[in-house]
Amino acid sequence: MKVDVLNLEGKKIREVELPASVFEAKINIDLMHQAYTRQMANARLGTHETKTRSNVRGGGRKPWKQKGTGRARQGSIRAAQWVGGGRIHTPHPRSYEQSMPKKMRQAALRSVLTVKAADAGIVVVDDFSFEESKTRVMAQTLTNLVGEQTVLLLLPAKDQNYESVMRLTSNIDGAKVLLASYLNIRDVLSFDKVVMPLKTIEALSAHLG
Repeated sequence: MKVDVLNLEGKKIREVELPASVFEAKINIDLMHQAYTRQMANARLGTHETKTRSNVRGGGRKPWKQKGTGRARQGSIRAAQWVGGGRIHTPHPRSYEQSMPKKMRQAALRSVLTVKAADAGIVVVDDFSFEESKTRVMAQTLTNLVGEQTVLLLLPAKDQNYESVMRLTSNIDGAKVLLASYLNIRDVLSFDKVVMPLKTIEALSAHLG
């Protein structure tokens, strides 16, 4: 699959062939769903807690005698049927972590990148470095490349340029910077466009190919 290579002004300068192993993979929707569900589940803290009758204060004595009152027998005013009583079948701290083999996660990423490329959601630039370190320059560059759409900036390595782009993008709504090695299915699906310099394509090929 060939895509246009743009400069930071959004003008086409040439074309590049995207690696078929990453951007023309077999689309597996079930695998993509499993990977997305796993990522969302692993992000849950699982710190929810509710009190059972043993955790609620009070109720240390029997509210009335067992027989002779005409009322239903009760052992504690902190049983679940009482106002202010404990709760039953309610959540307690637990881990929601799901496991998924690395090869399956990589296959899911290849699937979602293939879908993104087919929908013209991949934007390739020749270089993503700036002479003037200004947020307005970054904002104008993103407008040149993707218009008003949300954008995921995918960079190849954690170097000085990465730190600079992170700083320039921090105050821009609808934009996020990510390393190619940290690519995940949630971020790819959450943004309209994925913008990457040419070096990122090589990093993705090494990571997913």
